[in-house]
Amino acid sequence: MNKKLTLFLILNFTALFIAGIFTGDGVPSNWYQHLNKAPWTPPGWLFGIAWTFIMICFAYYMSYLFQSTKKTQKIIILYSLQWLLNSLWAPVYFYYHNILGGLMIIISLLLLIIFFFVYYKQALGFKSILIVPYVIWMFIATSLNLYTFLYN
Repeated sequence: MNKKLTLFLILNFTALFIAGIFTGDGVPSNWYQHLNKAPWTPPGWLFGIAWTFIMICFAYYMSYLFQSTKKTQKIIILYSLQWLLNSLWAPVYFYYHNILGGLMIIISLLLLIIFFFVYYKQALGFKSILIVPYVIWMFIATSLNLYTFLYN
């Protein structure tokens, strides 16, 4: 395993860990349980599996991206923004119960992940597929957040 991959794995899972700390009771909380949730809301156990898979794929994606371009400063800035948005969503949504704030964060994160995919697709070629699970999951997560905003 190369150093970049190890670094991105550590950073990705640190973001999830931080989000988890600030989520507190999160999903089992009284507040969340009483929200009107989208009928397509996945079962709770699926979130951990999905995020683990997504963060592993994204770590590989980022390590390949670093190897394929010399413009690493831009990548570091974009990755840092992604890391920040990913870390902020859970506390804003679950801890502060700010559904609109969460929606603004998650839409920003979705757009940023789409930007990664589109902008770096030519540089990465087929390896760009590694970010597709993140894009798909962000569409799902955004739709869930939007639903709770509209119906609560």
